[in-house]
Amino acid sequence: MVRIPRLVVAAPSSGSGKTTVATGLMAAFAERGLAVSPHKVGPDYIDPGYHALATGRPGRNLDAFMCGTGMVGPLFAHGAAGCDLAVVEGVMGLYDGAAGQGELASTAQVAKLLRAPVVLVVDASSQSRSVAALVHGFASFDPQVRLGGVILNKVGSDRHEAMLREALEEAGATVLGVLRRAPQVAAPSRHLGLVPVAERRADALDSVRALADQVRAGCDLEALLALARSAPPLAEEAWSAGEAVASVAGAADGAGAADGAGTPAGRPVVAVAGGPAFTFSYAEHTELLRAAGAEVVAFDPLGDEALPEGTSGLVIGGGFPEVYAPELAANEPLRKAVAELAASGAPVAAECAGLLYLARSLDGKPMCGVLDADARMSERLTLGYREAVALTDNALAAAGSRLRGHEFHRTVVEPGAGAEPAWGFTHPERRVEGFVRGGVHASYLHTHWAAAPSVAVRLAAAAGRAAADGPGRARPAGS
Repeated sequence: MVRIPRLVVAAPSSGSGKTTVATGLMAAFAERGLAVSPHKVGPDYIDPGYHALATGRPGRNLDAFMCGTGMVGPLFAHGAAGCDLAVVEGVMGLYDGAAGQGELASTAQVAKLLRAPVVLVVDASSQSRSVAALVHGFASFDPQVRLGGVILNKVGSDRHEAMLREALEEAGATVLGVLRRAPQVAAPSRHLGLVPVAERRADALDSVRALADQVRAGCDLEALLALARSAPPLAEEAWSAGEAVASVAGAADGAGAADGAGTPAGRPVVAVAGGPAFTFSYAEHTELLRAAGAEVVAFDPLGDEALPEGTSGLVIGGGFPEVYAPELAANEPLRKAVAELAASGAPVAAECAGLLYLARSLDGKPMCGVLDADARMSERLTLGYREAVALTDNALAAAGSRLRGHEFHRTVVEPGAGAEPAWGFTHPERRVEGFVRGGVHASYLHTHWAAAPSVAVRLAAAAGRAAADGPGRARPAGS
């Protein structure tokens, strides 16, 4: 049984102040000496950066669509192990989930899976007594969701607060906090949401401290902690990267390792892009790669002119290369090193931002030229969950493997797929997408490897073979 005090911070809609309250609570409790485990519902990769800054622990995502409902509890227990408190920030409105699939991947579903009380953050800036009707509706919509109380955000005055409290008291709702309008602690945003922590670390630290001060002054922390401690024990076994990798390796051994999976000889170096331009990577990806036998080394494509010594595999995740295109283009030595590694047949896994970096150009600026494609900014936002199937054996997946993922970008790559596409999307639309070329797998699709640990095992094994073969003699993935 897992005994972890926990809260889910939700809201009626996006823009209500979930991130403000969740991050402020994390920081305020951490400053009191509690070990706070930060979590985020859904695929968001910017908010967890602020959570990590507030708590000193990796921000972790809980995604019932990509990982399945059965993984939510184990991943939560893994991230929260040894902590005094877990705070889970929701996504969108409390009951909003994957389009057309009911409650799937909603904050409400995750709260139910975790048996966690919900704190509803309400933007009260344009209402008074109506707040009681809104809260009553959210509390009664699903009786299995336990609404533990309300935090009123953007309250204008003492009189405004008194009217809101009176209305909620009549409705039987508990007010756990009241926050006044405080634009000075708002984090800057741009085309895909908040500006990531890695791009504004000093200012982000100031913002997090200000959020902690605001929450401490306006919220009843003792009542919130008591609510968190009222959550019942969870009958969940914590997820383990080692066990996940062992299960894949065992299955591969039983099948004669036909898919190329297996434990690599030695510890091949897998370089993982980071820095301001590449800010997104699920913590579990690194944990899985290490469990699969790889030595994971971070590097910054903005400042490092060479890949880490001995690199025989490369992971370039999400981020904002479009913001740093001139600087990435100016680092010609690294672009050349990436191109040479890809040409050697070593495994290269690129998601979204990584896809743009491997292209021939980005907004007219030269990139690595690994792919015969060009990328540019677009006015159109591409956003949503996807179901995909691997169309050919590659460094990440065997042909026919099915994964779930998420797209989120305002860029376009032309063409959108190579002669060997990375994925065939089966839902919600049918199309091919991405590129497979030698050991390169490049796509807009973000995936969560905890749902498919074989991805890490295949990549580490391919990196091991590349290291054994030596520079320029790596065999294609799966060979």
